[in-house]
Amino acid sequence: MAAATQTLPDFRYSPVVDQVGVADRIARVTARSIKKESKIEALKLALSMLDLTTLDAKDTAGKVRQLCYKARHLHDDLPDLPTVAAVCVYPNMVSVAKKALEGSTVKVASVATAFPTGMTSLDIKLEETRRVVSEGADEVDMVISRGRFFAGDYNYVFDEIAAVKEACGQAHLKVILETGELETYDNVRRASEIAMYAGADFIKTSTGKVKPAATLEVTLVMLEAIRDYYYQTGRMVGMKPAGGISNAKLAIQYLVLLKETLGEAWMTPQYFRFGASSLANDLLMQIVKQKTGIYQSIDYFSKD
Repeated sequence: MAAATQTLPDFRYSPVVDQVGVADRIARVTARSIKKESKIEALKLALSMLDLTTLDAKDTAGKVRQLCYKARHLHDDLPDLPTVAAVCVYPNMVSVAKKALEGSTVKVASVATAFPTGMTSLDIKLEETRRVVSEGADEVDMVISRGRFFAGDYNYVFDEIAAVKEACGQAHLKVILETGELETYDNVRRASEIAMYAGADFIKTSTGKVKPAATLEVTLVMLEAIRDYYYQTGRMVGMKPAGGISNAKLAIQYLVLLKETLGEAWMTPQYFRFGASSLANDLLMQIVKQKTGIYQSIDYFSKD
């Protein structure tokens, strides 16, 4: 495991986050405006970073196949569009998504480790992780044990993430912090550090089941943790804000924040994703608007 070769910090003494500084930075980012050509490129980039997601108890194989079709055919009237990065599903739908995406570049991502609560034993979490990978998942989105985190048992949280990372084999691991439950920026910073040192390929804000989910503020805290980790280790870790990002204007603000905090090297689906389902249609509508000068009806775009 990558973590075994690193000198680990004492997670009890993670840096304190400047809340006023965070608020000031976000106020400046949200005041920016992006002009036409740059805006089109930003919209396409955001589209390429999407993890189209369906995580409902009423998910069916048909719904997953339809989402996979959308991932491959976002808007056939615009042939220069990128594909999305991945389709994210529950474990029992991995084989369905894998078959539906066969021959494409779109990845299959699966939530695991008793998503969204994480409230089960490590053995079951590891078994579920190995199973989704064996069925074709390219990426695994796990949740941390928030109860253990709040108990101050940071070593347990670290060891659990490291064990899941090992169980992933060649699949990439996204570690969900559930920032809406972590309550403070200091906790978000600490959890980010634990996840990265334990081997996470991505750190992710939220399951989408808890409010608040992703925010620009909490994303900034996590991006700064990634930056500092990179300076300390030389390893690039990705970032995935998830939940509550439903319009193109907000997505572009996330990209501005990403570029100004981590730079061009992170401006790729390999290192940044949006966890969203409704965002795709607004990005498509805005791209059409920028190209034609008029909005298409929402009925021109599939919901799934």
